[in-house]
Amino acid sequence: MAKGSVRKKGKKWYYRFYVEDASGNLVQKEYAGTESKSETEKLLRQAMDDYESKKFIAKSENITIGELLDIWAEEELKTGTLSNGTVQNYLGAITNIKKHPISERKLKNVTSEHLQAFFNLLSFGGTYPDGSERKGYSKDYIRSFSAVLQQSFRFAVSPKQYITFNPMQYIKLKKQAEDVDLFSDDEVEEGIQPISHEDYERLIEYLKVKNPPAILPIQIAYYAGLRIGEVCGLTWQDINLEEQYLTVRRSMRYNGARHKTEIGATKRKKIRTVDFCDTLAAILKTAKAEQHKNRFRYGELYSQELVKNFQKEIRRWNPDVIIPVPLHRARRRKRGYNQAQILAENLGKMLCIPVDSKSLARRKKTSPQKKLGHNERKKNLKNAFAVTSAFRPVRKVLLVDDIYTTGNTLDAAAKALKEKGVEKVYFLTISIGQGY
Repeated sequence: MAKGSVRKKGKKWYYRFYVEDASGNLVQKEYAGTESKSETEKLLRQAMDDYESKKFIAKSENITIGELLDIWAEEELKTGTLSNGTVQNYLGAITNIKKHPISERKLKNVTSEHLQAFFNLLSFGGTYPDGSERKGYSKDYIRSFSAVLQQSFRFAVSPKQYITFNPMQYIKLKKQAEDVDLFSDDEVEEGIQPISHEDYERLIEYLKVKNPPAILPIQIAYYAGLRIGEVCGLTWQDINLEEQYLTVRRSMRYNGARHKTEIGATKRKKIRTVDFCDTLAAILKTAKAEQHKNRFRYGELYSQELVKNFQKEIRRWNPDVIIPVPLHRARRRKRGYNQAQILAENLGKMLCIPVDSKSLARRKKTSPQKKLGHNERKKNLKNAFAVTSAFRPVRKVLLVDDIYTTGNTLDAAAKALKEKGVEKVYFLTISIGQGY
């Protein structure tokens, strides 16, 4: 009876047991299970029963190409370091290869001629074993088939030792003799067609009910022709709404080895720009405006918390006016709003205190404080603020900002106000930097 065990790596459980290889030696094999220990133990029992009854790790003379692909997928593909997208792509290629009679050919009998004929059929099209006539597949699609068979046959040579050489090393992927109509309605893959506009609209209606946050990424992917991982890697800084183009700099993908989602380079490790149509431009403008509205709602919630926790102190200070810490006009124009002003206006309404957003200006375009050290922050804000001609003399001012770190920003703003005769300057922020 085979002996086996399970173990956890990251979030996933794996099962392993000893089997007899082609040489008659006992070797330990490990396979990917699930995130549940009990389910993985069940898979282990099923695998050991299958091994005992069928000897599914068979001798090389009995293994077919289809069986080799299954073994390679379980032992190497699923447990390797390839991204989740690549793994799923290869598994899809395996499914399609197994639909062809070549998958039933035994390893000991397969030759380079058999494989070359298979790839010629994929490249140029022709009559398939089921009698259907099909056109050739795209170059990238065929490369997936080639990669799967290259790696699985290499796996069969070493470490499995099912065969002594890799017949795929003699295969040449030939180009189609005629141009491919990129916009034809012919099938690109059996049973799969490019999504129609009607299907896209049905998908959007479905997501409105089931998963509204997924709508915008699907819309961008559909209208800009991006991979969904590339869409998830976009920020507003990558999108130029005025000239209607976006820049693809990064991509999001699932790392199967680390069991987490990561942001990295695009699939081909290149930065590219993509123009988009008026329809997507309107969608993006609406989405950006909605995000701004949400930020304003958050401002109201934060203001409510400030009043709830600090109303007594504010009443005791008795400020004549609330002044938000201003942004430089260039940054304000780029962002579209000043978060400190949103907080100040909400506080003013709740506490019935006047708000003045015009008397204090940031006349110097400073570097972001979070990127600087302690001494650099002081120099960065020197003479950064100025009191404008709109200022009317008051005794007490409450300064409002979003975050307090070293306090240099508030000190610089308070100094400018005190130089104009303000006696007391208080401040209020919604958060404080770690370590302060």
